[in-house]
Amino acid sequence: MEFDITDEQQAMVDEIRRFGENEIAPVAAEYDREEMYPFDIVEQAADIGLLGAHFPMEYGGISSSSVERVLVIEELFSIDPGIGLCIISTDFGSEALLAFGTDDQKEEYLPPITEGNAIMGAAISEPQAGSDVSSIATRAEKEGDEWVINGNKMWITNGSVGDYFVVLCETDPEAERDHGGFSQIIVEADHGGFSADKITGKMGVRASDTAELIFDDVRVPAENLVGTAGDGFYQQMQFFDETRVTVAAQGVGIAQGAIERALEYAQEREQFGRSISEFQVIQHKLAEAYTDIEAARQLTYKAAWAVENNRPDATRLASMAKEYASRVAVDVTDEAVQIHGGAGYVDDFDVERFYRDAKITQIYEGASEIQKNIVARELLS
Repeated sequence: MEFDITDEQQAMVDEIRRFGENEIAPVAAEYDREEMYPFDIVEQAADIGLLGAHFPMEYGGISSSSVERVLVIEELFSIDPGIGLCIISTDFGSEALLAFGTDDQKEEYLPPITEGNAIMGAAISEPQAGSDVSSIATRAEKEGDEWVINGNKMWITNGSVGDYFVVLCETDPEAERDHGGFSQIIVEADHGGFSADKITGKMGVRASDTAELIFDDVRVPAENLVGTAGDGFYQQMQFFDETRVTVAAQGVGIAQGAIERALEYAQEREQFGRSISEFQVIQHKLAEAYTDIEAARQLTYKAAWAVENNRPDATRLASMAKEYASRVAVDVTDEAVQIHGGAGYVDDFDVERFYRDAKITQIYEGASEIQKNIVARELLS
């Protein structure tokens, strides 16, 4: 069993680390404080090939594997979760086009992402529909050669900065097949009737844009349908294994970034005439955190490998990794703040931001409670 990453993968991680330390770390606190989207940094990320790297080469990517995607995410989030999320989310929704889109759709919408010329989003959640995806109420009705969309979406990443979105809509309320009345449709943000209301005051990942989307008789061409009408719900369900592994990688990165900062602080901070790192209680906190992070990392890597290879246990492993790594992120950032003491309670130190950023990993892409349900279902089925 091989645990080492390749020389090429290590070089990729090292390049991301240099990019992060030079371009992200110096401004991360400012973007968080101002709740401002880092357009300039995202453009620079495009220049070094970080956007849509998993796309096939004909669409500007390098066909990176699930494990390589995890390595990128982990490194970015250890530098800053908010800006890291901005970089990895520019292609949200692209998985639907890659798997079910037409060649024309792929050629039109994917290359601008890797080039840094467009931002994409996936519009699924609604005010009344979070974990229960099947309860969405946004409607799309066919009128001639157009879809007419009405409704609203909530908590949409890139909502007010995105150029186009893959929107899950109800297209056939009378469908006989369970969950067979939903379809995914591409909506460009410049269509009449479309508007976005930026959500401010988030606890964490504040550089990342989040918005409510409003669809008021938005008309899009019939060819904007992704795949087959009525398959939208089932299309979405196919991607959760992969997306949950990416959130697990986020959790690992957040925890790693926080504990590295806590270790450095513990070695510098002196109390009672010596470094606090010499006190056993601090040593135990560090030892436990590093152990938990390594366990979460290995589970995440295995889940990524399982997804990449279509293993029968991929769903179980993805949910296990997502639930555990997000729990480790929350626990480790809490201990990182504790090691900093009062200094960790103010934004002079990064751990305050990491503490706030960690919580979202237990919520989006399926709450922790949902992940436990999935693991139990897989075990009992």
